Amino acid sequence: MITQRLFHGTKVRLTGRRPDDAAIMAAWMEDDFYPRLVDTDFARPVSADSLAARESDADASHVSFRIRTVADDRLVGFCALFNIEWNNRSATLAIGIGKAEDRGKGFGAEALQLLLRYAFMELNLHRLSLDVISYNEPAIRAYRRAGFKEEGRMREAVYREGKRYDRLIMGLLKSEWQPC
Repeated sequence: MITQRLFHGTKVRLTGRRPDDAAIMAAWMEDDFYPRLVDTDFARPVSADSLAARESDADASHVSFRIRTVADDRLVGFCALFNIEWNNRSATLAIGIGKAEDRGKGFGAEALQLLLRYAFMELNLHRLSLDVISYNEPAIRAYRRAGFKEEGRMREAVYREGKRYDRLIMGLLKSEWQPC
């Protein structure tokens, strides 16, 4: 018998795309810090049309969700599994919380747990990986709490404001995951 809700936590829930999401997420990309947390490419504003065009529900190697608050159904972030290799039962994970005032409230950590449960229990994946920039210490702590282990480091791979930062490569096996 199924006992756990697949997409719902106590603070957030995972949903599909909605028509207004692209405009909200494009506004996040205009923030001075957000694009530097979720991507290693150079930061730049992105239009809502461009964001909407990037996603396709027909791509079997990519599953994406929106993170919405349970309390008021407000869009606060995104999470995704991409580069899914069904034969190897592996995927890469990405997650981001858009506005600075929504970070540090447990939304990302809970969404991460929901995404891990989905990946391991629904999709039957064996391995997840991610990469994170070394200055994103809150994310690194959340990934470690979730069981991710550092598997490698791309030294000085990211250049920001005149400084070089490492990219940490992290991984989690289904056998290491401890469901919450």
